[in-house]
Amino acid sequence: MNVTLSLGPLVSLIAGILILIVPRLLNYIVAIYLIIIGLIGLFGGSNLRIM
Repeated sequence: MNVTLSLGPLVSLIAGILILIVPRLLNYIVAIYLIIIGLIGLFGGSNLRIM
């Protein structure tokens, strides 16, 4: 039996739990997510499959 784990859902789960515990983290989590997605878009992450 093979178990595969994708990075996208795992990051979402961890972010959701952190937001529930410390709601002030929402701003930082959203900002970091947008920066990472922007950098991947700028530097051509076409070969990189994160989500």
